[in-house]
Amino acid sequence: MRRRTPPLQPGGSSANRRTNRVSDSTSDNVVWHAGHHDRDERWSHLGIKGCTIWFTGLSGSGKSTVAAEVERLLVERGQPTYMLDGDNLRHGLNGDLGFSEADRNENVRRVSEVARLFADAGVMALVPLVSPYRAGRDRAREIHVAAEVPFFEVFMDTPLEVAEERDPKGLYKLAREGKIPNFTGISDPYEAPLEPDLALAPDVGTETDMANAVLTLLAHHGLIAR
Repeated sequence: MRRRTPPLQPGGSSANRRTNRVSDSTSDNVVWHAGHHDRDERWSHLGIKGCTIWFTGLSGSGKSTVAAEVERLLVERGQPTYMLDGDNLRHGLNGDLGFSEADRNENVRRVSEVARLFADAGVMALVPLVSPYRAGRDRAREIHVAAEVPFFEVFMDTPLEVAEERDPKGLYKLAREGKIPNFTGISDPYEAPLEPDLALAPDVGTETDMANAVLTLLAHHGLIAR
């Protein structure tokens, strides 16, 4: 179980937060409209804090399983939490995207923007997404850093042979048979994080043990009580 250096925490003047450009836009004549309360005031009034926890790893590495357990533990503590599952989002918001490198990076960008809005509102956004390319994940972090929203990258450090043995959706079998192109780990690369905020290997323990490691990370950064 590894950790990286602390992520950026919210701060700075409300004026700076309201004028931060959080993403590239090709739309002309648009401005960011601020509400009556800045983020810190909103979180203080509501008694909550938001962030994005980004789970990356191979298919079958345990991303959604651990994210769901984190969601359960946080909700039972009274913390607004929502899981933005990659498969679920491809039923709607990202239903027009395929699995080319460009489409996958666009998938990551869209989910990043949605997660940032959830987190800004005070919700802990949990994102279990293969997100195989470092450039895409780095962009996700940049979107949050620009908005001064806490972002944590959790690497599900499960070896390919373990993930393939699990194969909960039967996808590896189909990929080995050549029936699924551009499949991460088989016919498409997975670029492991170099400095994740937290790395969870199978020997960490159960899904609850892993989820508790995530909660410990959040507590360490003052986002939840210990």
